[in-house]
Parts: sequence; C-alpha cells; structure tokens
Amino acid sequence: MSMFPASPAPLIDPFGRAITYVRVSVTDRCDFRCVYCMSEDMAFLPKADILSLEELDRLCSAFVALGTRKLRLTGGEPLVRRNIMELIRSLGRHVSSGALDELTLTTNGSQLAKYADGLRAAGVRRINVSVDTLDADRFATITRWGRLPQVLDGLEAARTAGLEVKINAVALKGVNDLELDDMLAWCGEKGFDLTLIEVMPLGDMDGNGGGAVREEQFLSLRDVRADLEKRWTLMDSTHRTGGPARYVTVRETGRRLGFITPMSHNFCESCNRVRVTCTGTMYMCLGQEDAADLRTPLRASADDALLHDAIRDAITRKPKGHDFIIGRDRGPAVGRHMSVTGG
Repeated sequence: MSMFPASPAPLIDPFGRAITYVRVSVTDRCDFRCVYCMSEDMAFLPKADILSLEELDRLCSAFVALGTRKLRLTGGEPLVRRNIMELIRSLGRHVSSGALDELTLTTNGSQLAKYADGLRAAGVRRINVSVDTLDADRFATITRWGRLPQVLDGLEAARTAGLEVKINAVALKGVNDLELDDMLAWCGEKGFDLTLIEVMPLGDMDGNGGGAVREEQFLSLRDVRADLEKRWTLMDSTHRTGGPARYVTVRETGRRLGFITPMSHNFCESCNRVRVTCTGTMYMCLGQEDAADLRTPLRASADDALLHDAIRDAITRKPKGHDFIIGRDRGPAVGRHMSVTGG
C-alpha cells in the first residue's frame, strides 16, 4: 500500500480532452480601453463580487490539485490589481514544487517597468504582451488611454529581467494590417515571438451590437499569412505552448510566428483550457454563455471538497466548440466583453 494519498483523477471533458490549462482573470479593470476589448465607458464590478487575493490563491491551487499544469493570469490588466505580486509570489510555490509547469500572464505592458524583476523572481519565465501597433498615434487610438513609449520601456525591462516575451497583436483591417510585416521584423530584432489574432465577436463595442464594427475590422489570417510569405520564409512548426496558436518559424529571424484563428480556422478540437473570471465564474468555452459558479462553493467551506466537486461538474458540460460568426446584422456571439472573461 502506498504511503502517499492517491492524486485526484485529472479533469477530462466529455470529448476526451484533458483540461490542463486554466486562465484566471484577477481583475476586470484596466488602464487601457482597447477598441476590440472594452467600451470606453465601462461599468466595473462591485468589489464585494470580486474574489480576494486569498480566494484566488485557493481557487488556482484547487485547479493545480486537479491536474492543471499551466496557469495564466489575465485581466483586464492583471498588474493593476492592488498587491497582485503577493498572489503571484504565492502561486510560484507550485512551480517550485513541480506541481505546475508554468505560471505566466498576459499584460498590456504598462506596468512591466515596475514589476518585471519581481515576476522573474516569483517564478514567471514567459509573458504575453498585447501590442497591436508600433505607431504611437495609432497605439493611442486603439488603446484609447495607452501610451506606446511606456509599453516599450516595459518590454525592455522584461527583456533585461530575463523574461521571454511573446507579442500578441489583433489583426485589424484598415488599422494595423499594413504594418504586420514591420512588426514581424521588429520582433525578430528584439528577440520576441509574435502571435497574430483574429478579432472575435465578444461584447458590444458601439452600443448597437457591434456587428458592423467587427465586420469592418475582421481580417482573415489566411490572407495575412499569404501576404507575409511573399517576403518571409515561414516554416511549419510542431511547437505548442498549451494554447490555441499554431506556429511557424520565421527562417530569416529564427523567431516563432503564431496564428490564432477562431474565425477562419476553428481550433476547438484540441481545446485543453477553461477560463475563470475574477468573480469566480468559470466559462468552459470562450464562445459560449454556459458558466459555473465557483465562488459560492469556495466561500461555503474552509476545505476544497465542494469546490473540487463544482469544478468537476462544470467540466462535464464543456462543449465541443464555439460557433463564431461575424456579420453586420449580427450582435456579439456572447454579450460579455473580452476583459470580463480574461483575454
């Protein structure tokens, strides 16, 4: 008989996919108002609804106990959450113990100059930074409140701290489509990887459902790749980071280029992830409304038995995939903004 307690059975969804990657939003607040993510006049959640840092630690640790190998902290902007480094340092214990393969975060970069060294010390090795343009005026237009020099300083701090950086850029027709080539070259110079993302039908951007705005913004990454291949040698790669991106290696720079294509090429067959909001609501699919309340069982008991049961029950309802369609006469596929679900 083993001296050690048996490990809990891993999370397997109805389609046989092991759920090993959890994205946890630590706040719905952000210091930017990116046009594809948030409306300019956002109504934020009352503080009583939001999980405390201690509750977020318990929640994340419950997922680790159930087989999660990769944990990504998101927002809003995670680094604007007060005392967020306390949570990140605490979660770093799971990396140190070997229970977690990776602790990472997605950020807009505005706070990296302040926190890059601390992130590295806490066990974070790799971060995703959202940068949609290298033109300062265009950056201000897309983010509404952001300043590009502040983000570039943060990226330099991350590089100096020894963090691997992947740049995330949402491909927006008529906005940044003519500079994706320059961004690929810039990432090569800086030693960053780049992932391009198709715009998704989430949240009402213009008060009228947002369908017309998204139809105007949508740019197929199939077309983007074909255009880039006129100037760059893109070699297919088997590299995976646990998320939905499909990667190629850019021969001329040696860096990776990823494509996230929820619209032109659905990636659901290999989905291994769920998202949890800062209120403890778990969405089993980014593109579906079905959700599970984890805050109630979390707050109902000092031990995690109820929480584990709630997580397992929710995984049995994970759908096969999403059904995103963008059109002028269509509202968002789901009503919540991207900032609510967490990137």
